[in-house]
Amino acid sequence: MLLRLRLTLPDRPGSLGQVTRVLGVAGADITQLTVLERGGGRAVDDITVFCPDGTPKETLAKGLLTVQGVRVEAIWATREAAGTYPELEILKYITTAGERALTTLIDSLPVLFSADWAAAATSEATVYSSWRAPQEIILPPENPPRPVATTLDTGLHLIHAPLPPLALTLMLARADGPAFHRIEVHRLTRILEIFLSLPATERSVARQLRK
Repeated sequence: MLLRLRLTLPDRPGSLGQVTRVLGVAGADITQLTVLERGGGRAVDDITVFCPDGTPKETLAKGLLTVQGVRVEAIWATREAAGTYPELEILKYITTAGERALTTLIDSLPVLFSADWAAAATSEATVYSSWRAPQEIILPPENPPRPVATTLDTGLHLIHAPLPPLALTLMLARADGPAFHRIEVHRLTRILEIFLSLPATERSVARQLRK
């Protein structure tokens, strides 16, 4: 079982070591750690761990809270992104996908961002969505000028990203877990900038619109 943990902890020597010891005692094997922010004596980290099947999230949270100053923001199920540098791996797939560039992007984003689904849509219909997306996708009422994180009244967390050159809107959704962090929004923004620069991007969108 692969889990993602978002923790706020004191930004001082030894704090992360205490966290890793607690996870080790619980049988969790750390596979990735991302520092989302640091400042004011605090740090926010995303930690991906392999756990034995059936390990309750509550058990991990209870153990982590024994570390002084640690706050557990969220623990949620995730999937493993390929490679040591998953963004580079995904961009490699996208740049070589030709007319399947859009579908490759949409299918890859939920894995990269520990999200549930992604979709690209026009103002009238969904152009393409990943396999866990709902059949009916309702766009937020306003299209922002740049990618933004938002949380709907239903509790669904979104990154809502316009793709003006393609007359599309991209949505990345997380139902289980925390709201998208500003660093995640920044990462997605950079990926989309590269995607929009690819020669095959317009052809891949045109291919989906013809279906």
